[in-house]
Amino acid sequence: MSSVDERRSLFARYKRDVHSRGKPFFPYAMFHDTVMSFVVVVVIIALAAIWRFTPDFGACNADGVSDKDCTSAGWLGPLYADKADHGTTTFVPRPDWYFYFLFYLLRIFKWPDSVILGTIGIPTILLIILIMMPFMDRSTERRLLRRPVAIVTVILAVISMGVLTYKGAAAKESLGVENLALVPGWVKSENLLTSAQKVPGAGAQPGGKALAGASIFARVGCLNCHTYQGAGSSNLGAPDLSAEGSKNKGIRFQIDHLKCPSCVNPGSPMPSFKDLGQANLKRLAVFLESSKGSK
Repeated sequence: MSSVDERRSLFARYKRDVHSRGKPFFPYAMFHDTVMSFVVVVVIIALAAIWRFTPDFGACNADGVSDKDCTSAGWLGPLYADKADHGTTTFVPRPDWYFYFLFYLLRIFKWPDSVILGTIGIPTILLIILIMMPFMDRSTERRLLRRPVAIVTVILAVISMGVLTYKGAAAKESLGVENLALVPGWVKSENLLTSAQKVPGAGAQPGGKALAGASIFARVGCLNCHTYQGAGSSNLGAPDLSAEGSKNKGIRFQIDHLKCPSCVNPGSPMPSFKDLGQANLKRLAVFLESSKGSK
């Protein structure tokens, strides 16, 4: 008997078994899955409603209770805590735990040369292998020891995902320490503390602002797309900013451009940095205007 005839025979036996002592997937199992999905959604909505409406807002609005001291705690915890600081330069975003494997792949395959391989290539190849497994291993054998291809594939997948997830969870972020180490060299090669004195609109202590701006520039991800004194990556057409100040665009232009790049330069893919706050934007602007190129 050929393999095709064998599969047809097994399918016919399955249909007879369903007819005689079982129930087909449709509509019975599908109905059960639908009901259970509905129950899960209702539970999620109920928990969200409890979290939202159980805090005692009256106590928070009482005399003598400040917003800082009131956490509006309900049955499921506080409705909110401290407000987010949009101008922070020290927060490192991390993904949810089920994306830690991809998070760690990005540490292995760095931008820009190999990031496509790490984020799209490898996951796509593994997904194709997973989809092809039923077609590659078509044995009807149910004992695990007689399904070597499937078992080895599952074991390797579990081990690789587990190791990458653990590595991603345990990875320590440098908060731009590597880039910050470049700042003293920038100050010396660009003569920033002296050049900043000549920047119109820099305000008081322009040298200090240029140094602070260099530290912000190193920490907030500017070097992900721009280059400066040979450091960073040139992506999406982002220019080298080592001699940005020689163009004499001015402090106001730099601040406006940092707030809304596409408003100043239509079509610019650069993201907005307005959340850094006006003070940090001015420090960045002073740093850029002080950058006249290597002396």
